Amino acid sequence: LAGVQSVAVVGLLVAVLAWLASLRLPHAAPMAAQERPPWRWLLIYGGIGVAALMLQIGWTRLFGMVLLRTEYVLAVILAIFLIGIGLGSLLARHMWQAWWFSVLPVIACGFALLSLWLLAPLSAWAEQTRFDSLFSALLQQGSAIVSLTLPVTLVLGAWLPLLTRRLGGSHHYGAWLYGANSLGAALGALLAGFLFIPGIGTSATIVSGALLLLVLGLMWAPSRRWWLTVPLMVLLAWPVLQLPPVSALMPAAYARAHSIYTHEDAISITHVIEREDGQRQLLADLRRMDASSDPTSVAAQMNQARLPLLLHPAPRSVLFLGLGTGISAAGSLPFPDLQRSAVELSQGAIAAARDYFTPVNGAVNQQLTLVRDDARHFLLSNTAHFDVIIGDLFHPDLVGRSALLSRQQFQRAYARLSEGGIFVQWLALNQFDTRNLDVVLRTFQRVFPDAVIFVDGFRLALVGSKAGPKAGPSTAAINAAAMLANLARMTEDVAQRATGGEGAWTWLGRYWGAIPTSEGPVQDEWAPVIEYQLPGARYSGALDLSQLLADLLARRPPLVQAVQDLQVAEHDFPQFERAYAATSLAFRSWVALLRQQPTESQRLLPLAYQANPADRWIGFAMADGILGNMDAALARDMTERQVLEAVLRIRPDHTEALRELWQLARDDGELALADEYRARLEKLSPLGRRLRSPGKAADIAVSDLNSQ
Repeated sequence: LAGVQSVAVVGLLVAVLAWLASLRLPHAAPMAAQERPPWRWLLIYGGIGVAALMLQIGWTRLFGMVLLRTEYVLAVILAIFLIGIGLGSLLARHMWQAWWFSVLPVIACGFALLSLWLLAPLSAWAEQTRFDSLFSALLQQGSAIVSLTLPVTLVLGAWLPLLTRRLGGSHHYGAWLYGANSLGAALGALLAGFLFIPGIGTSATIVSGALLLLVLGLMWAPSRRWWLTVPLMVLLAWPVLQLPPVSALMPAAYARAHSIYTHEDAISITHVIEREDGQRQLLADLRRMDASSDPTSVAAQMNQARLPLLLHPAPRSVLFLGLGTGISAAGSLPFPDLQRSAVELSQGAIAAARDYFTPVNGAVNQQLTLVRDDARHFLLSNTAHFDVIIGDLFHPDLVGRSALLSRQQFQRAYARLSEGGIFVQWLALNQFDTRNLDVVLRTFQRVFPDAVIFVDGFRLALVGSKAGPKAGPSTAAINAAAMLANLARMTEDVAQRATGGEGAWTWLGRYWGAIPTSEGPVQDEWAPVIEYQLPGARYSGALDLSQLLADLLARRPPLVQAVQDLQVAEHDFPQFERAYAATSLAFRSWVALLRQQPTESQRLLPLAYQANPADRWIGFAMADGILGNMDAALARDMTERQVLEAVLRIRPDHTEALRELWQLARDDGELALADEYRARLEKLSPLGRRLRSPGKAADIAVSDLNSQ
């Protein structure tokens, strides 16, 4: 807010000084009619303004997608545009030859098209280059943007003084041309954002702007022979009308994937890609938050609905702030008598959830009320109240996203809660360092004074509640009795599905204590913090997941305090104690693994499994460890089948082990057994291609470390 106010004050000061200066100027004589440029020239130069803003908006979208999309990069793009125009105006003093009017349109169009031809190499370079600091990243990425866009902006800057000189040099001509160009620029911004990008895509919008510059600029060319460049530029533009495939833009991550759906609008560019194994993944501006159809990601996404709904004693309504693949919302399907609502801004995500992720989201779109809107606007304008509100994962350092972690956003969510309602905001721990996580925790606690934390894998849940009519000073809003009462409403089978097969005590054992009151900066929509700090942390090495997990472990309350906080009954203490200890042991194991201490990790993980074998993350880590040590097991005279069956005894839903056993059964001619394994695979992974050779088992820590 202070920044906006400062800009407003500067603008007001400039206006006052200009007015005072005008008082000393002689009254200008009325402008003669002949001092207005021909209407044809005004229309042409206005059209160039249209094309210029189409290019600027298109470049901002594409470079912001493939480079570090923060306020810093957006500022770099805008600065380059303005600097180029200024330098072009200065260089025009030396352009006396008439042939410049023929050359300039070709230069502008050619370099605009070149920016599209080099988009894939630029993106691949940015993906695979390790930058030492944020300054280094901005310097190198900014230099790349300069090399692609500066020639075009120089041309745009040179045109106005050249045209004014050609008309006779009167400043009146320049004023008319500048006004026409400004009006065209305003129109171009509207056309690009509301018509061209949603209608034909960003790449085609840039192509249209480039060709428009060429055609309009050549209308001032002294020789008609230069019009022969138009068909040449059309030929050069044709191959880049569409965006390059994701595999070309991010070859390190998605070289073997192919796009099966692409949607562009003014909000984002949405891709659904399919990997070699058949699993699908949702990307928004080439970023993901484990929005994938593989079984591990499906479980993690469903957990985002399970925990909030389990914490409420009897939820009747839930609101999802973000739909994504719809898999998170699918986690709510076992809960009875539940009215589901979701708000999603991206039309691409809505279509993807409906058309491409139905096999893994249970066609949840058909079982909820879906509103296409911005989550902030929806919470502010809607009058409905909800028992549970769930905030989805997102990249907090991208432009505009951090507003979803602001004090104002949390206040909006609080206002839409029913009495006794619960709001949960999920965070991906690999997106934060301790310093910036504390900013979000502090902000949340200012709105929800009794807020607590739960941790599921490498995802952290901020849990806040709105006091109900029967709440008293000794009544905890989040307690074990509420979860047990919730599950008591269900049959045993439904309760199992509601907890993801892990049981109530596993979930309660993931409790991480209350958020303490602290002093320091908070995230505010008018004074944002994290989107300026996180990019620097990303490149400085401060995003150290092992250190963040260690810091969280140090803050975890002792068992006695957790029992008191959750009001665990005495007869339930042994179950809670085992689950609580298992979570701590698992985290210590993962910290050791991330710090390259495999011996310590392998010592702690079996202890965690013994304490709570129902914990999915612990069980899979154990199973993956056995599968990864296949050679050692074979050296101890175990057969491959015995090792795989041992894996299934730990996790009967381990798809890699099932796939290997299916292949072994087929090879041995045990077709009935092979069919059984195949059926189990199809149920667990409906989009997986089971006829392929199984890949290497991946530990949970590996998939969650990917910050893309």
